[in-house]
Amino acid sequence: MNRKEFILKSCSACIGASALTFLSSCAATKFSSGKLTKDGILIDTKEFALKEKDRYRLYIVVRNDSLLFPICVYRFTDTDYSAVWMQCAHQGAELNVAGDYLQCPAHGSEYDNRGRVTNGPADRDLRTFPVTINNNQLFIDLRKV
Repeated sequence: MNRKEFILKSCSACIGASALTFLSSCAATKFSSGKLTKDGILIDTKEFALKEKDRYRLYIVVRNDSLLFPICVYRFTDTDYSAVWMQCAHQGAELNVAGDYLQCPAHGSEYDNRGRVTNGPADRDLRTFPVTINNNQLFIDLRKV
């Protein structure tokens, strides 16, 4: 392979990979304020639905003025969700959601979609909340650790 062919193939591969990344992440992050109750937050499960039939968002970020930090709610199945407090366990910075993991912009700690630390400097998992489902409503119980 000569230099010109190598450059053309390499550039084509890079452009293709970039386009694929863009297309797979084109669904914008969905934010919800939820409905604050005495003991937690209610979210309609329909907020996870996408326009395409039988397609769902991987997660929703719950931002409510009554919360110090947002909560990332991941959907695994119709009955399996996780609610993760988006405050880094290392030094308390607000985390960024990057698909199926959360990352700290301050020092690079990373956590999986269940809040378990996967990369330091953080040395403990994130705070998580119990999630129950009743009549297409997710209840995030803020009373329990």
